[in-house]
Amino acid sequence: MELDTMPSLKGSVSEEEWQLRVDLAAAYRLIAHYGWDDTIFTHLSVRIPGPEAHFLINPFGLFFEEITASSLVKINRDGEKVDENSGMVNPAGFTIHSAIHEAREDAHCVMHTHTTAGVAVSAHAEGLLPISQQSLFPLSSIAYHDYEGIAVREDEKARLVSDLGPANYMILRNHGLLTCAPTVADTFLAMFILQRACEIQVSALAGNPPLTPVPQGIVDKIVSEGDMVTGNQGGLLVWPGLLRKLDRSDSSYRQ
Repeated sequence: MELDTMPSLKGSVSEEEWQLRVDLAAAYRLIAHYGWDDTIFTHLSVRIPGPEAHFLINPFGLFFEEITASSLVKINRDGEKVDENSGMVNPAGFTIHSAIHEAREDAHCVMHTHTTAGVAVSAHAEGLLPISQQSLFPLSSIAYHDYEGIAVREDEKARLVSDLGPANYMILRNHGLLTCAPTVADTFLAMFILQRACEIQVSALAGNPPLTPVPQGIVDKIVSEGDMVTGNQGGLLVWPGLLRKLDRSDSSYRQ
């Protein structure tokens, strides 16, 4: 795929789809900015409103810092292209995403990463520990899925969905992290918090020191307290600032 010859889709898709393309492209760039990418592997996806059950996902082969709004590929629930984008799609990469999108009406956006800290915590027998303020938000809505090999088998979908249940954060054992939410902004903020919690845990465990856990009573009320801090706006409160951060260095994701 030649990015410099790709025509902009702005004006040729609905305003709603274009905004989703810009937001998802920004999320890919932010993943790269924070160093959470894994070359061309892992995916972020978002559902396009409408009865067609179409989704946007990255063209397989582009690095995350190269993703633009127009380069995102539109696919159906089977991971098959439904537009004329020349980018290649990795159907296997959509296995996890399609299972969650189909089972969770509220999961309009799904993000999956293979970060060092995330995979490290996924290998910890105890999983995510309640040892930081950051860990409390994921712990209020977290699920675990045992490793079954590379996620390419259809029969794993049912077990993945069953393990996820209503949770918005998931640790894929020996594999990585996953978040889902109604918006790109909320899904990215969830991933930011989960990633930071994992980084703190890895650092805190260095040298095997005794740790001070947060009492369960505090964990139980963290969501309502967090809503008070953000005015119930969640990711929408920080998303404009994250876009400004990108625009200061490279706004080409908007193309």
